[in-house]
Amino acid sequence: MSSDFGPAQVAWAGSEDPAAPLVVLLHGRGADERSILSIAPHLPDGPAYAAVRAPIGEGGGYAWFANRGIGRPVAESLTATMAWFREWLDGVAPAGRPVVLVGFSGGAAFAGGLLLADPQRFAGAAILYGTLPFDAGVPVTPGHLAGTDVFVAQGDADHVIPRELLDRTWDYVTGESGATARTRRDPGGHGITGETAAELRDWVASITQA
Repeated sequence: MSSDFGPAQVAWAGSEDPAAPLVVLLHGRGADERSILSIAPHLPDGPAYAAVRAPIGEGGGYAWFANRGIGRPVAESLTATMAWFREWLDGVAPAGRPVVLVGFSGGAAFAGGLLLADPQRFAGAAILYGTLPFDAGVPVTPGHLAGTDVFVAQGDADHVIPRELLDRTWDYVTGESGATARTRRDPGGHGITGETAAELRDWVASITQA
């Protein structure tokens, strides 16, 4: 099923060393890979940055999954797109190459799905202004992310992602998931602030330069 989406479209930045840590940037619903690649200059030197285009066309952009409401993926769609993504990832990051996921909005839900489906595959994941994909076929059991580095950033005035999903994400990551959590709350809305980008830079550096 994963091959139905065609080959991944990827924009690259940073290191060209195939052994360098790989930071995968996942854009929001209705955007594309170029929009999220713009954050790469604000992140640390050293890793390779890969901004991947979501495989489902939507309006003038792309989406990571079909949904049944904002922040609520259709389980079968999420399963299919995650399989497609892992096929691409295994080709560029074989076992032993550290991989960090950074997702914004819809890309945050996709990053969360990938992490929850296979926590051991990833060095960490940043869930930026989005929600984990609850009730979408991936486990959110207690201790499931034990020892995994997760960065969560949210805007207190975010009216795009339902507040109940933002709160549930925050509570799970900082509580029963067992993750090694780093968090940031902004007074603003649904967008990456300069302060969040700076903290994200520090977080990525702490994982990839360890």
